[in-house]
Amino acid sequence: MGDLEELEEQERDLVFDGFSNADAWRLGCLLVELAGDKPVAIDIRRGTQQLFHAGLEGSTADNDAWIARKVRVVERYGASSYLVGRRLAAKGQELDAGMGVNPADYAAHGGAFPIRIRNVGIVAVVTVSGLPQAEDHALVVQALRAFRSER
Repeated sequence: MGDLEELEEQERDLVFDGFSNADAWRLGCLLVELAGDKPVAIDIRRGTQQLFHAGLEGSTADNDAWIARKVRVVERYGASSYLVGRRLAAKGQELDAGMGVNPADYAAHGGAFPIRIRNVGIVAVVTVSGLPQAEDHALVVQALRAFRSER
């Protein structure tokens, strides 16, 4: 995981026709199920409204802080936090003050993924925090693919 083309393809592929509060609940519950006993926090939000949140056994408040930082990356750059981080790494760059952001507020680490609606754009962000970044990202992508196939 981590090849830029693969990550960009995920972003093009995982686009939906709609996303309601009930969808957020179903996606969140699916993530909880897929996470099993992994020590993660799961979050789905639309703008400033938190639609779903779960802190599984072993997760901490620090995971919630990471979620907020990853979500800001998606909202600012319009791509998954992992894709933003991998693009920067490919150029030998980091997300920092030189790019006009405070690293205490932004984290270009895997785990936050945009919920895109066809012909609309990004309407929400789903995030997992608690595993190594590639695993956080992979868990979200797995859930989004399963969620899409249920619809």
